[in-house]
Amino acid sequence: MPQAIYINGEYFSREDAKISVYDHGLLYGDGVFEGMRIYNSKVFALEDHLVRLYESARAIALEIPIDIDAMRTAVEETVKKNGLAEAYVRLVCTRGGNQLGLDPYKCEDPQVIIIVDKISLYPEKFYTEGLDLITASTIRNHPAALSPRIKSLNYLNNIMAKIEAIRAGCIEAVMLNHKGEVAECTGDNLFIVRHGRLLTPPIHAGILEGITRNTVMDLAREAGIEVAEETLTRHDLFIADECFLTGSAAEVIPAVRLDGRLIADGKVGPITRQLNELFRAHVSAGG
Repeated sequence: MPQAIYINGEYFSREDAKISVYDHGLLYGDGVFEGMRIYNSKVFALEDHLVRLYESARAIALEIPIDIDAMRTAVEETVKKNGLAEAYVRLVCTRGGNQLGLDPYKCEDPQVIIIVDKISLYPEKFYTEGLDLITASTIRNHPAALSPRIKSLNYLNNIMAKIEAIRAGCIEAVMLNHKGEVAECTGDNLFIVRHGRLLTPPIHAGILEGITRNTVMDLAREAGIEVAEETLTRHDLFIADECFLTGSAAEVIPAVRLDGRLIADGKVGPITRQLNELFRAHVSAGG
C-alpha cells in the first residue's frame, strides 16, 4: 500500500507532500508536534497525545485550524489509509506563513501534517543488553526561556546533546537542568530503581511529561512497585540498581552504563524487565 501523507485535509505521496519554504515551522521552529505509536492498527493513548498537542499549541498562541474531534478523525483515517498495523504517527502543526520575519501574527495559514511510517529508534540489541549513556554538557533549556512541557518543533537543544552522545560513541545522553539536576534524555524520559523503588524526575525538573512515562508509572503502581517523582542527580544514577528510558518511539529501553561507569552490575535489571513486559502486554491489549 503506498504511503499517504495528510496535509490540511488532503493526501499526498511522500514525493509530493510539500509545504512552503516560508513556513514558520521551517524558518523558526514555530510549531508543535506529537509522536504516537500504532499497535494492532490502533493509535496508543491517542486522546492523551491530542490533549497535549492542543495544550502545547495554546501555550505558544498557535491556533490549530481544526478542532480536537476533527483532528482525532484525521489521525484515525490517515492510519487506516496507510494500512500499517505496527507503526508510528508524526502529527505536526506549524504556524504557516508566506513571508520572511518573526511576526507570528502575519501567518494566516497554519499547517496540519500527519505522517504514518515505520520507525526503529534503537537497534534491537539495546533492548536486551541495554544502552550506554553519557551526561551531556548541553543542559536543558531554562524553563523561563521555553517551557519543556511544550512539545515544540524547536529541538535544537536536544539535537546538540544528541551530537555529544554520538561523538562519544553512544546514541543517547542524559541532560541536566540549569540547577545541575537530572532532567531527561535527548528524546526520552528517565527512570532509576533504587532499593526496589521506582524513581523519576518531577515535572518541575524541566522535563516533558511523557505519555509513556505516565503509563509506566501507572503499571508499576498496579504491580505493587513504589513510585516516586524525586529530584535526581548524577550521583543517584551512579548508585542506581537499575536504569531505563521511556518514550513513544523508544517504548521501554534499559540503560546499563553512564559516563563509562556500569550501573549496578551492568545488566538489565528485574524491575526493568518486568515493566517492559507489562508495557508490551498493555499496548498489545489495546491500552
